[in-house]
Amino acid sequence: MAESFTQPAPSVRPAALDDGPALAELDRSTWSTLHAVTAPPQPPYGPFFDDRHQPQGVLVAEAVNPAGETVVAGYIRIVPPTPLACNAHVRQIQGLAVAGWARGRGMGRTLIRAACTAARGQGANRITLRVLGHNAPARALYEAEGFTVEGVLPGEFFLGGRYVDDVLMGRPLSP
Repeated sequence: MAESFTQPAPSVRPAALDDGPALAELDRSTWSTLHAVTAPPQPPYGPFFDDRHQPQGVLVAEAVNPAGETVVAGYIRIVPPTPLACNAHVRQIQGLAVAGWARGRGMGRTLIRAACTAARGQGANRITLRVLGHNAPARALYEAEGFTVEGVLPGEFFLGGRYVDDVLMGRPLSP
């Protein structure tokens, strides 16, 4: 009989500049036409953090991998959607990735909840995101976490030989 082993819950923390290489590798390893509107990553690879994408906008999930090491297992990027003061009360999820080995363990849900908590801590009362219309798993997760569809841009992207909708989702951040 196989012994049952329960993995410890993932921990979520703010990103550090030193996380850049691990996050860049995670981004490359999780690239998919299901969620990406950019071409597949090709060498030479750019850095994960740059002038527009800073560590302070990223939360990192760590978990125990199959080799028994605690490593970066996912991330979520939450940032103000614009630099305008009139919508400083909003945060937007502009990236979410979970390592293949960590999927199905509640990592995405944990990151979304941590992002909502962090956004509230920054004074936001609303959070939004954009997701491709054909990404049913992500849309189901967001809906389960209280996000609703607030708008659809039909055929906004041409990916893999077909037009794909861009779906805007959002939710209030009640205390």
